[in-house]
Amino acid sequence: MDSETVRIERLAAGGEGVGRLADGRVVFVPRTAQGDLVALRGIVRKARFARADVAELVERSPDRAEPRCVHFVRDRCGGCALQHVAPDAQVRAKAAIVGDALRRIGKLDVPDPPVEPAASPWGWRSRIVLTQRGGVAGFHPEGEPGRVFMLERCEIAAPPLSVLWSEMRGRGPDALSRTERITLRVERDGGTHAILHHDHPGFDGAPWRAPLACGASVWEQRAGAAARLLSGPGSGAAPTAFEQVDAAAGERIRRFAVERAGDLSGAVAWDLYAGTGATSALLAARGARVEAVEADEAAADSAAVRSLPGTVRFTCGRAEDVAASLPRPRVVVTNPSRSGMDERACEAVAASGAERIVYVSCDPATLARDLRRLGADASRLEVRAFDAFPQTAHVETVAVLARTVLA
Repeated sequence: MDSETVRIERLAAGGEGVGRLADGRVVFVPRTAQGDLVALRGIVRKARFARADVAELVERSPDRAEPRCVHFVRDRCGGCALQHVAPDAQVRAKAAIVGDALRRIGKLDVPDPPVEPAASPWGWRSRIVLTQRGGVAGFHPEGEPGRVFMLERCEIAAPPLSVLWSEMRGRGPDALSRTERITLRVERDGGTHAILHHDHPGFDGAPWRAPLACGASVWEQRAGAAARLLSGPGSGAAPTAFEQVDAAAGERIRRFAVERAGDLSGAVAWDLYAGTGATSALLAARGARVEAVEADEAAADSAAVRSLPGTVRFTCGRAEDVAASLPRPRVVVTNPSRSGMDERACEAVAASGAERIVYVSCDPATLARDLRRLGADASRLEVRAFDAFPQTAHVETVAVLARTVLA
């Protein structure tokens, strides 16, 4: 049997521990902490690296913690990669992940950034998506996308979602089996929603027409069609537009980003990948004339967008198609998805003449790539990371590029 014992040196971007085999290959080992000494099993050797699982924890790192969630150990839930790591060690690891990406991919000579810890390590997530297979609705075991285990309770989900899911699960496997995915959301106003996703022309939503005792709304959404209310309160548009999974953390990050945009009185500000316009509203409140761009039609047509002040012009389109035609900005704020900015969007921003570019990112690798495309200079760069997703390896980062040396 192919087995070795290695010391875990650090955590990689996906949350796996990184060690080194006797033959010199880097090995990625899930569910380990920096400083662990582990005996490995199932080593799969590639040309430049290897992957393995833990056969035995030989020596426990002081960075370890006991997982709180029953699914983490029993079902090897793939949703939380770091429940076994103490909160302060998670913060240190995320600082190192961002710093490594900026140096290795972005070619920027910068230290690891400061990281703002989360307000709470549990109960922060305002949206979860469950997969349904044969009446079993829940998450996937780590590394097994073909399997689903029945979710009892998600410890990082907001408490109202646990209440909602408990009642939904109580309606039985037959009711659950009529869906392919189930999205549970709690909105900023406290309203809770369940969206039943399916691709069946003859979808029967009868089990869900009886109102839920918890007061949540239930919607059904066929692929490619608008969501339709089945039961519960339903005034306004369906809750399908993208929202940060932690609204409070998202607001804190947005406010920091807008504050770092500098003086905005009378300035033109671009808000690219604008979502439902939350950042646009903050920019406008500071006196900017905002050019907001968002490709998601549901987000662009949301009630939040329709209530934006007159100093915001909202365009539904892709940033790479629209940016070059916008008025010359003093400031650009950009908040793309995990895949980062399209190369053409980077080119338009770089050529815009903006005095300051504020990049909000949920992926350090694509952030580093795009900063390089934007011609970032370490002496004109400020970086702040946010532990917005405790227990996971994800980290939010705000990078501020200035045309003059930052104070």
